Amino acid sequence: MSATNEELELFRDMVLRFLEQEIEPHFEGWESNENMPREVWNTMGQAGMLCVDMPEEFGTAGASFEVSQLIIWEMSRLGYAGIACGYNIHSNIVAPYINNIGTQAQKEQWLPKMASGEVVGCIGMTEPGAGSDLAALRTTAVKDGDDYILNGSKVFITNGIHADLAIICAKTDPAKGAKGISLFLVDCSLPGFSKGKKIEKIGQHTSDTAELFMDNVRVPADALLGEEGKGFVYLMEELPRERLGCATQAVAQAQGALELAAEYTQERKAFGQSISQFQNTRFKLAEVKADIALSKAYLDQCMSDFAKSEMTVDDAAILKLATTEMQLRAVNECLQLFGGYGYTREYPISRFYVDARIQTIYAGTSEIMKEVIARGIVGR
Repeated sequence: MSATNEELELFRDMVLRFLEQEIEPHFEGWESNENMPREVWNTMGQAGMLCVDMPEEFGTAGASFEVSQLIIWEMSRLGYAGIACGYNIHSNIVAPYINNIGTQAQKEQWLPKMASGEVVGCIGMTEPGAGSDLAALRTTAVKDGDDYILNGSKVFITNGIHADLAIICAKTDPAKGAKGISLFLVDCSLPGFSKGKKIEKIGQHTSDTAELFMDNVRVPADALLGEEGKGFVYLMEELPRERLGCATQAVAQAQGALELAAEYTQERKAFGQSISQFQNTRFKLAEVKADIALSKAYLDQCMSDFAKSEMTVDDAAILKLATTEMQLRAVNECLQLFGGYGYTREYPISRFYVDARIQTIYAGTSEIMKEVIARGIVGR
């Protein structure tokens, strides 16, 4: 059910107040330390901001999908890209997987704790030798009586350090390639499950990213998410929502960069006038605004289609490709307008710049998006 404009604005006010009170005073320190404290998840849960569009029976706000995207939008627009990324994984990817595929028992076990922040979720797909090519996964899950035994490793896992729950993609039948992949809900405290040190990145410092290791991790049969061998199908079914989240981050971050550039160019003086009066500045700002407007229109269309279960994998690929590439262009142009100051950490535009770079890589690279789109035109 869609939210009314009035409901969206009420949620927006709540989100902005939360970010102003709980995030803004500490954010620069977290960025400098390249770490967001684990308790922030609990704070978000207490504020009712986690898993907002999951069913109310699990202790959520029972809001619409638009509200979930609104939260990602405001976090991203204000420059909290690392937090937005972690939020997207937890609330917009892991929770829907459980709600859409899981058993009632699995939902009751995990969703209330994810909504409260007691449990932080992550998803383990990427491996050192398997990124976009999921058929190359080497993590295995071998049936042993009533249990499965997991062995393997994952890399570049958002929320990896703080995670209490991981959806792990593993091969239950290596001979079947992509058709032999299954998904498991793995408690990160189980014996044999370990986390590598936090991966140091050039941007999104408040998004903790880690390696995960499984050494004979024994999980019960009821940890299987959905049916055995259908993991790849589930991943494809959930991709539209995942890429909607990435697109929301992209368009919102571009909008945030434009707002910073507009303010700066009106304040900065050169040759006796504000640089916003120079034609080049005005044209660059106009081009960025037009780029954002076009991307936002397609994003809104895809959100509408998603709400009606009409958004396709092709739509998701086009959206992810177009919005994230636009984000890189827009943020680059905005930083240019700051001159040398844009290259300093003193000005937030520099963070928008480094935070943006990962957007065309994770959740499917731009090159993979082009391949997916091309298959819809001329086949494989």
